Amino acid sequence: MKNNIDTDSVNSLAGLFSKRAAISADKTAFVQYDAVTGKWIDYSWSQTMADAARWQRAMQQAGLRRGDRIAVMLRNCREWVLFDQAALGLGLVTVPIYTNDRAGNIAWLLKDAGVRLLLIEGAPEWHELQSIEEELAQLDAVITLQPIAAQSSQVRVMQLDEWLQNGPAEFLVEKMPDDTLATIIYTSGTTGHPKGVMLSHRNILFNVNSGLGSIEINTSDRFLSFLPLSHAFERSIGYYLPIAAGSSIVYARSIPHLAEDLQQQKPTVMIAVPRIFERIYSKLSAKLALESAIKQKLFQLAVDSGWSRFQQQQGLRPAGVKAQLLQPLLDRLVGAKVRSRFGGRLRFAVCGGAALSPQISRLFIGLGIPVIQGYGLTEHSPTLSVNRVEDNIPASIGRVMPGMEVVIGEEDEIVARSPSVMLGYWNNEQASTEVIDQDGWLHTGDKGRFDDAGHLYITGRLKEVLVLSNGEKVPPADIELAIATQAVINEVLLIGDARPYLSALIVPEMDELSKLAKTLGITIAGSALLQDSQMITHLLAIVNHSLADFPGYAKVQRIALIEDEWSVENGMLTPTLKLKRGAILEQHKEEIDALYARH
Repeated sequence: MKNNIDTDSVNSLAGLFSKRAAISADKTAFVQYDAVTGKWIDYSWSQTMADAARWQRAMQQAGLRRGDRIAVMLRNCREWVLFDQAALGLGLVTVPIYTNDRAGNIAWLLKDAGVRLLLIEGAPEWHELQSIEEELAQLDAVITLQPIAAQSSQVRVMQLDEWLQNGPAEFLVEKMPDDTLATIIYTSGTTGHPKGVMLSHRNILFNVNSGLGSIEINTSDRFLSFLPLSHAFERSIGYYLPIAAGSSIVYARSIPHLAEDLQQQKPTVMIAVPRIFERIYSKLSAKLALESAIKQKLFQLAVDSGWSRFQQQQGLRPAGVKAQLLQPLLDRLVGAKVRSRFGGRLRFAVCGGAALSPQISRLFIGLGIPVIQGYGLTEHSPTLSVNRVEDNIPASIGRVMPGMEVVIGEEDEIVARSPSVMLGYWNNEQASTEVIDQDGWLHTGDKGRFDDAGHLYITGRLKEVLVLSNGEKVPPADIELAIATQAVINEVLLIGDARPYLSALIVPEMDELSKLAKTLGITIAGSALLQDSQMITHLLAIVNHSLADFPGYAKVQRIALIEDEWSVENGMLTPTLKLKRGAILEQHKEEIDALYARH
């Protein structure tokens, strides 16, 4: 049943939350695992608002006033919501921090935003922050959810139960102008310091309303939240939007527990990034490779017949007689089993944050798991376009959402204008004027095109183009995407700028590499495999086989295998898991030079 709140009827995100609590008081709002009892606990809307009111009282007693910045560095959990809603109702500004961000970056962010209060989980997080105690000393306090033994002579550290007071409190929603700042979200830039995107209450409310006008969400829907709430995509679409729709939100325990949580909680909606589906795809491919030829053929038939049925449902082409006859049987044998791993009730998964390979989309859609791609950026609160369940073109990023203007500008750049465009970058007026022009158009930096039916496609990045020494221009993203679909490849970075040919740095999946070595009759093991000429030659063939459908310029001439995984912790990935090209190129300069030796 639909019971959406019109966001025009409220003037703040806290007003939206308060109105939902009034409408759906006793309905389940949030579900969270309790490690002490080993059980999942349901929390109602009214109970959550009452708890948020106590957090508000503590914030007021701490002397926090409208416009003050307070930071949250927690995994996804109900306490994240309590902190955020308490702040929003008082006109405070929430600054989310990724739990896996590096201490040095956190120190810079806290100083840049002028944060007064920081909320963290417990001892492990406090230990990671020990190296920036001097910066933390500038805060009024650090609040911890869990008790911690270690204290600091420089930093005021308080445990949550000490900070909160017993007794009921009233949840406050202060009146504020539409352009009141709600949050500063620091974008995980691939170079230099991140920029603080300033989003108002109205920016996000408009985006939520437009999202509900694009995809049907019901009060019976159950979201599974596992992307970091520090990510604008998860925050707007996986948190604020379900509030407007009256859906419940389940907080997954962790990525390692995700498979188990899916089966236990049986979500109907998921917000995901391509990496999740890429990992599942790789595991399915690796497992399938060990099966008999008959089972492999059966699996592929199930995908093909499901895809044919999908195209028929989309009105793209009639389904063949063979597919119509075989699909129900193949679905019971294959598709239903895969869907059961997602809980068996998934209506659709919205995928955004980066491009998802059409090959991977085809597999999941063919197996009855509707994956709909969307597009946006933090500076647009964040979504801008999305495929619809009934109008899903997997190779595209969907149609522009209601109330938003999108045009293709100079150099094929996607340019957007709507009430969701950010207020600007915090403390960085120059950067703000570089992306928002005088007419209010946001310049995304992405290149795109529309088809005749109005579907939007990403065709590249303005600045992410490799120009070979022969003048050939190569967009790396799609090539890297195709290579990464191979189960044996964990990460890949394409190289070739000002070089005579393309090469690649590859971080292999070591377990799959070991299996491949046995198949090839290679007797060495471990890191020695990374230097084995037979293995490198074979992997190079795999790489270029995955690029068979690309133009001739996409041929990779040489590869280097890298042992250590690229991660946020070692500075090779952004907190949103994007490759930091500059850092990787610098780290592996010797390997890259060797790839072009004698040329």
